[in-house]
Amino acid sequence: MFDFEPTEEQRALIETARRFARERIIPIAAECDRESRFPKHVFDEAHSIGLVNPTIPAEYGGSGLSDVESSFITEELAYGCSGIQTSMTANTLGLTPIKLAGTEEQKRKYLGWLVKEPVMVAYATSEPSMGSDVAGMQCRATPDAGGGFVLNGTKQWITNASLASFYVVFATQDPALKHKGIGAFIVERSQQGVKPGRHEDKLGQRASDTAPLVLEDVRIPASQVLASPGQGFKLAMETFNQTRPDIGAIAVGVMRRCLDECVAYAKERKTFGVPIAQHQLIQAMLAEMKIRIEATSLLVRKAAWNLDKGNRDSMASSCAKAFGADAAMQSAIDAVQVFGGYGFVKDYPVEKLMRDAKILQIYEGTAQVQRLVIARQVLGK
Repeated sequence: MFDFEPTEEQRALIETARRFARERIIPIAAECDRESRFPKHVFDEAHSIGLVNPTIPAEYGGSGLSDVESSFITEELAYGCSGIQTSMTANTLGLTPIKLAGTEEQKRKYLGWLVKEPVMVAYATSEPSMGSDVAGMQCRATPDAGGGFVLNGTKQWITNASLASFYVVFATQDPALKHKGIGAFIVERSQQGVKPGRHEDKLGQRASDTAPLVLEDVRIPASQVLASPGQGFKLAMETFNQTRPDIGAIAVGVMRRCLDECVAYAKERKTFGVPIAQHQLIQAMLAEMKIRIEATSLLVRKAAWNLDKGNRDSMASSCAKAFGADAAMQSAIDAVQVFGGYGFVKDYPVEKLMRDAKILQIYEGTAQVQRLVIARQVLGK
């Protein structure tokens, strides 16, 4: 039986995240955007009340929340600022491959570390010459004695690269092997040869740290090998399948914020002697925003519900991500239009919402890649 009504505990979780966004994120979001600065103290506060790493299982000290419940948190934090939220919830992206493929020792060490301290983990697949083409990576993993590897290469556009205490890095034993050569490795920031690069000056989500990660002769012992060469590509794809619904949840948060800002403005702003909310074309734009919110919410909940049931459904995850990202971008564009000239200046929040929304169509697989995933499923390939 389907049930769209959150439980009492889930409602309390939503309210906690909503209050946190309202009191801790929204007041500083514009400043952090201007300064391209992630407010680490906000992350620390969120960690202390259980809004970070929510899906870590209870046996490793975590809250053990469901993917549906995690999507509730993501949505509320994104309502406040999707840049700050992205750096906060990137921990879930980084810890997921460890949760999926880690040994008991790795889970106890690294998931336990995330629970005990407000530290960050970064997920590193993209490179300067490839993003969506994961199989085309060049970062090398050369075997050494004792079952370990030596990593050399550069990872690009890595969320929290400058802030992370450890990373999950994907590298290949031989680029010619494509997906058959890729492995996954846990890399600690303190290891010799690990060098985060220059902080990227981005269009949107500027409060989220993004930087390259340079690896120079980084020696990885066998205890930090997460997936041996040949097994890493599958792990990367399954990780994205698990986390793409969260991009849809970000989209819902962004769209809700767009709609709320537009409704408040449309009731106050007057043209032709009446509030613009009385103009039917404005009403139509607001109605479309609401339709997109409802549709994306359902796609996200279905995809997250599938994950909680153990159903591997890349179709649902990609639909939630693709539709949600496009819907958020369109809603943000419409929000700027509703505000008119005021929407084009930084005194009002909608120009930031528009800049922030764009990356949803790019990271964790572009809008075009999602359509390839969906098409292959439709065609039975």
